Amino acid sequence: MLGFVPPLPQQPGRPPSSGHMIVCGDDALARRLAVELRFVYGERVTLLLPPGRDANSPETPLTQRGRAAALFGRMSAAMNRAGNGGGTTGGSGDTNAGVEAVRIMEAPEPSDDVLEEAGVDRAAALALVYDDDERNIRAALTARRLNPRLRLVIRLYNRKLGLHLEELLDQAAAVAMPGIDPALLDASTTVLSDADTAAPALAATALTGSSKIIQAEGLLLRAAERPPPRSGERADPGLCTLALLSSTTNDPAGAEGSDSSGDEAPQLLPDESAIAAATGRGTVVLEAVSRADPDRPATRMGGRGAPLSQVFSRRLRWSALGIALAALALVVAALLTTEDSLIHSTYLTLLDLLGMNDPSEDGTTARKIIQLLSGVAGLLLLPLLLAAVLEAFGTLRTASSLRRPPRGLSGHVVLLGLGKIGTRVLVRLRELDIPVVVVEEDPEARGIPLARSMHVPTVIGDVTQEGVLEAAKIRRARALLALTSIDTTNLEAALYARSVKPDLRVALRLYDDEFATAVYRTLRTAHPQALTRSRSVSHLAAPSFAVAMMGRQILGAVPVERKVMLFAALEVAGHPQLEGHTVEQAFRAGAWRVLAIDATPPADRNPDLAAIPPYDPEGDATPPPSGLVWDLHPGYVLRAQDRVVIAATRRGLAELLRRQRSVVPGR
Repeated sequence: MLGFVPPLPQQPGRPPSSGHMIVCGDDALARRLAVELRFVYGERVTLLLPPGRDANSPETPLTQRGRAAALFGRMSAAMNRAGNGGGTTGGSGDTNAGVEAVRIMEAPEPSDDVLEEAGVDRAAALALVYDDDERNIRAALTARRLNPRLRLVIRLYNRKLGLHLEELLDQAAAVAMPGIDPALLDASTTVLSDADTAAPALAATALTGSSKIIQAEGLLLRAAERPPPRSGERADPGLCTLALLSSTTNDPAGAEGSDSSGDEAPQLLPDESAIAAATGRGTVVLEAVSRADPDRPATRMGGRGAPLSQVFSRRLRWSALGIALAALALVVAALLTTEDSLIHSTYLTLLDLLGMNDPSEDGTTARKIIQLLSGVAGLLLLPLLLAAVLEAFGTLRTASSLRRPPRGLSGHVVLLGLGKIGTRVLVRLRELDIPVVVVEEDPEARGIPLARSMHVPTVIGDVTQEGVLEAAKIRRARALLALTSIDTTNLEAALYARSVKPDLRVALRLYDDEFATAVYRTLRTAHPQALTRSRSVSHLAAPSFAVAMMGRQILGAVPVERKVMLFAALEVAGHPQLEGHTVEQAFRAGAWRVLAIDATPPADRNPDLAAIPPYDPEGDATPPPSGLVWDLHPGYVLRAQDRVVIAATRRGLAELLRRQRSVVPGR
């Protein structure tokens, strides 16, 4: 294991080395991505940050450089502790002193001059993870012009635009490098969204028994958490056991499972002996593999035509039903007391209800009584029609406004914040048909139009103010997702919600890992019977971006407490740990595990394993069978031409890629 030193300030006289990687960004994702590449993959990294803001600002107590240095310092200390445990340090305790640190640059924009100074012409990969899509696009076009061979990883919130941009940049690379390997061309540009990466995990946190879903070639891999088995029972391993949960999961005073939790931390990809010895610990298992439905339309939460229940109130609908039943009873009475036909009796009754019939002076006594009753019912019908007209006009007038939470709502999820992350989580929850109430302070927030179109009940107000969470029906909610961009706001909302409903499921979005751990332990100690989770969007998204920087396809990331497990597609060729070994021999406990093999001939393989293979529904009503084989025999020998799906830890995947590069000639 490599050791690292804390980051050094920028050194203009030290140009970056060939083959290094550049990360450009302005928030936590950029810093965590640099940490991932430097401390996990061992890459030389240049981090380009905007100039630090006012250090006295209460919202930004550290400058950009200060935040990066603090994060690198904590990671370096953690890595040194891990190195000490592995016996890689010297007697002085300085782990590999002198190893090149992350190079930090500051510039307001990634212009031509700035990128050239960062060494983009000699770089192997460039990550553009600014929070502004337009800035990322401009920088990507500039970088592709300066270095056509550069591998680009771009953060874009607009997914449709990202697909077109990826195609455009790949075409530019193909023109600049005729005859390029299609596999290399496919990896030359990758467009990712941190919101899309983190949203499934955040949404799953709020649901009981929910599964984490990874998609591969039209198949859905479901990883589910299972509670510890009872005494005398054996936990169902599903298709395979992916992880053992922390031994302190049920201990209010225990540390949250992370890399610093030691033996109490969750164990990723355990072997059979570890599973058998782990009594009383929950598991994460590969639960099922099912086919995705390419023809299934996206769940529509709103529409141009509002349903009847949203146009007319429940009270009005019950009143209309009463009038209809009264009219039906009068028709039946007319049939029983007269010799008229059904049609004629119905016609006369409706005329009486509307006051359009002449008095039945020459009729029988029964006919006169029915006419009087019909007139009384008609008097009740008039205000009902007036109320219906007023409610319909009111609904049309407020169709473009936000809905208020209905009175009888319960079992819903209260979602705080409709920024990029909150908007994606809202879509995910509604796809699962989970009722949601949104709380947002800014009426012009990014996700407000989406909430309006979906007819999602929304409360506009500061969540820290009294009465706002009550308006969101927090007392009858099933879970709270605090996803605003301010840690203190999320914490204050969680504490207040727990005081109102102690058993509420709570998931908080927090930036600082140490702060998140402290919050987690405090909330769990105060409310041991309730589920509490703290999540960092950058922590969930950074591994996916890092794998894309290495030119590999990431299928998804699954959080296991405070750790992250990756699912990736790899070519067996060039990996000495896989090639020529059986599936059983290729398994490395705590590092990687082969889950499936792509049996499709190499010439017919889909380059994007995460995409649903196209098919012609007119020629065949069912999609073609996937080339992925999941029920692998332990004795199957992996060949160089095989492509496999693996589950791996961050370090395990990094080791696979490092060993592959070490056997490539000229590297």
